[in-house]
Amino acid sequence: MRDLAGGLRYLLAGQRWVMGHGRWLGFGLLPGLVSFALYAGALIGLGYGADDLVAWATPFADGWSSPWLGLVRGFLTALVFCLGLFLAVITFTAVTLLIGQPFYESLSEQVDRSEGGEVPRSGLPLWLELWVSARDSVKVLGRVLLYGILLFALGFIPVIGQTVVPVLGFCVSGYFLTQELTAVALQRRKVDLHARLALLRSRRMLVLGFGVPLVLAFLVPLVAVFLMPGAVAGATLMARDLMPGPAPQAGSEREAGPEAGPEAERREPAAPPANGFGPPPVY
Repeated sequence: MRDLAGGLRYLLAGQRWVMGHGRWLGFGLLPGLVSFALYAGALIGLGYGADDLVAWATPFADGWSSPWLGLVRGFLTALVFCLGLFLAVITFTAVTLLIGQPFYESLSEQVDRSEGGEVPRSGLPLWLELWVSARDSVKVLGRVLLYGILLFALGFIPVIGQTVVPVLGFCVSGYFLTQELTAVALQRRKVDLHARLALLRSRRMLVLGFGVPLVLAFLVPLVAVFLMPGAVAGATLMARDLMPGPAPQAGSEREAGPEAGPEAERREPAAPPANGFGPPPVY
């Protein structure tokens, strides 16, 4: 439970960071506004066309009597829209990060710089960074689609489909959303996709504590746009503390930083990190 709370504190710390650096908040809003316009149009179109899509996909039900025809197709229409919303929440971050790669890269570097210590850089040209980011996002989204299809199928199970499945959906969304956000900072530290996933798996509850509240907030129109800069900042703070590396410069202090969770109490007392988080535990 403390890791869950720790993940939420990272998210809040990132929002406080951008609020304290107003120029970077405005700087980070631009890619989100572009993505929001694209996704709003797509979801509006899906809302208008979902019933026609379901009717086309279920010709066998054309002869059913009322109320079964309306109930079944209405339920399937709701599921189609929920699946579209699920995919929108997941892909929104990937697309926004791709559109705003230079913006968020600079924001993440500034977070590292303000926290002290080394400011890692990938050393790759922009076109190659975009290619790597797009390639990794496609791989992650492939995993998300598999989970989405499975959860969509489980949604037909009575009771479980209306209670457990939505909760699992939010957890899956939160996990992969955090993966996309931390990728900005971890790619600059030359951590590849496989290593990033392994790193996040070692702290699942921390990741869920960061990602699930963000997914819930993203369901509110326009909120995702305004939270994205802070989410990138919070993910950078998390990446700094999950990755072992050089200690921050002496005397540097975090402007807004949460505790990492129960693992913080088990660190070696001889040389605690100045930022108060530390690397992940070894399992």
